[in-house]
Amino acid sequence: MMDNVLAAPRLTNAGVLFSVVVEYQQYQCLVPGATLADLSHSKDPKLDLLDTYHAFQTKIEGVARRLIGAGVAGKPLLIGSGYFH
Repeated sequence: MMDNVLAAPRLTNAGVLFSVVVEYQQYQCLVPGATLADLSHSKDPKLDLLDTYHAFQTKIEGVARRLIGAGVAGKPLLIGSGYFH
């Protein structure tokens, strides 16, 4: 039986690793620390990377789903700053 519970986003040396589901399939994604730092400057530069991820989670996961839907590949899918401008 497939476990359909998504793991909580977690901080890695490269950034925050998280999962999204698109068309019943789970995808691993990574938003690099530099991207999170760029995002935090537009909201609160005092946030740490995981806090920044949570502050922008809806936006980050929306970008991830759109990239997956457009056929962008990656394991994990890398979500750089350019997707937020």
